[in-house]
Amino acid sequence: MSFRIQPQPVARPNRCQLFGPGSRPAIFEKMAGSAADVINLDLEDSVAPDDKPEARRNVIQAIGDVDWGKKTLSVRINGLDSPYWYRDVVDLLEQASDRLDQIMIPKVGNAGDIYAVDALVTSIEAAMGRTKRIAFEVIIESAAGIAHVEEIAAASPRLQAMSLGAADFAASMGMQTTGIGGTQENYYMHREGQKYWSDPWHWAQAAIVAACRTHGVLPVDGPFGDFSDEEGFLAQARRSATLGMVGKWAIHPRQVALANEVFTPSEAAVTEAREILAAMEKAKAEGQGATVYKGRLVDIASIKQAEVIVKQAEMIAAG
Repeated sequence: MSFRIQPQPVARPNRCQLFGPGSRPAIFEKMAGSAADVINLDLEDSVAPDDKPEARRNVIQAIGDVDWGKKTLSVRINGLDSPYWYRDVVDLLEQASDRLDQIMIPKVGNAGDIYAVDALVTSIEAAMGRTKRIAFEVIIESAAGIAHVEEIAAASPRLQAMSLGAADFAASMGMQTTGIGGTQENYYMHREGQKYWSDPWHWAQAAIVAACRTHGVLPVDGPFGDFSDEEGFLAQARRSATLGMVGKWAIHPRQVALANEVFTPSEAAVTEAREILAAMEKAKAEGQGATVYKGRLVDIASIKQAEVIVKQAEMIAAG
């Protein structure tokens, strides 16, 4: 273990991020009343170019008018390769209320992208006298983004979360798929006459998790496009949780409960974690560095694993 301890990410529930287009203000109240931990009001992909100015106005008004409760409220701005992003940032920071928590920056390719947005946000905050510091979350959606993922994770103290955007990522990588997340029909192993589907996103997710955990950022899985396939969503979410991600996007309201189910530690898991901690406390009191729990060895590393589960459950309960 390096003597430079990994910083801890912000302590907040982030099991599900529910997305909704800024061009559909009629759904904002329903989003606010959902069980999602994070709300992402979208100005980017889900909004047609001609509708972007109106969508921006809708979002700015809703930030102050809608009761968002304790949810983290985030707005996805347009990409830095577009003519819209600077106006998104300027209008949000100059006109929206302090209820806004985060800006989501899409299609980030390197640390310079974060620097550009950070410089603009910092200047506007100072000019407007905004006392609440806006946080950032980013989406890795390109070959450049995954190649520079660690420098991106370290790019700004504002950065709190990072997601994988599977669709644009697949296009940038030249992947032969039109699916958004999940296993893919032609990505399989063949053994004894049976097909076994692998996860083509695994390596990218692992890279994101490693970069995020190194720099104190929350790693989040992105969208699962087929919202009629609940089993597929659950399978993808479980793989992501096992890798160390803290939550997943919902592009349809029915996906919210599924994400919360997977990323909320079960009662059985929490009970077992607490029992492991108790067993290790007893072992330490007896001068031992390890002990046996339910027929398996547990040691100092087991304490760290169990503490992750217990702390997550306590944070969710407190929220």
